[in-house]
Amino acid sequence: MDEKKIVRINELYHKSKGEGLTAEEKEEQQALRQEYIDTIRNNVRNQLEHVTVVNPNGTVVSAGKNRKKKRTH
Repeated sequence: MDEKKIVRINELYHKSKGEGLTAEEKEEQQALRQEYIDTIRNNVRNQLEHVTVVNPNGTVVSAGKNRKKKRTH
């Protein structure tokens, strides 16, 4: 997500607290917020896929591989 969209999210937030938003602005705000949340989730997933865990017995396990195995949907 680029900086312009983050600035726009903040503008809409401040406007909603002041004068209120039009229906179109509410839709835009919701779409931008969802895009922001999706970006954060993807960033966290990507980071976790590169994490490795060293067990007490010395074995090394990739956290990303474990996450994929445990997903059921």
